[in-house]
Order: sequence, then C-alpha cells, then structure tokens
Amino acid sequence: MKNIKTLLGLRIREIRKQNKLTQEQLAEKIGIEIPSLSNIENGKNYPNSETIEKIANGLNIPIFKLFIFEHLKEPDSKKMLQEINLVLEKNPKLLKTIYTITMNLK
Repeated sequence: MKNIKTLLGLRIREIRKQNKLTQEQLAEKIGIEIPSLSNIENGKNYPNSETIEKIANGLNIPIFKLFIFEHLKEPDSKKMLQEINLVLEKNPKLLKTIYTITMNLK
C-alpha cells in the first residue's frame, strides 16, 4: 500500500495537471524551488504545513482536497476478487468470457 507521502504527492500532481500547470509554474506561483515540488510530487519529501497551505492556495483549492486520495490507493487483492465476483455472479456470459480468457493465459 502506498504511504501518505506518496499519496499526497500523487494527489498534488493530479490537481496540478487538472489545472494545466507545469511544475515550474506551480513552484513559481507558490515560491518554492522546482526540485522541492518535484520531490513532494514523487513522494520523496513530505511538505510542512506552511508548504501544504501554499500548494492548496496555488491550486485554488481548500487544503482538505489535497488529502482526498482514496481513489489513488490500490485495492487489496481480496477486495478486488470480491468485487469481481459480485459482477460476474450477475453476468454469466461475462463469467464465461473471463473464464475462457483466463484458461488461455495459463
């Protein structure tokens, strides 16, 4: 599972790209060095609270939105299998197709 540094970095990158900003543009806008922003986005460094506030302001979002990263987490294999089973139980034709594909991959 990804740690909070990695998830926060991914989230910042995601929002920055949605805002059509380069790392250079955001770094300049919030007054930090480009390598510092890059290290944050890559999960190498965790920003302090002041930098988190600057990033949120630079992206024109409330701070809490930086920490909405449930969609970035990788589901565990047990949960994935449960969800797949639910879908396949409702669709026998799809189950047969998936079965055929799986057997051909062996």
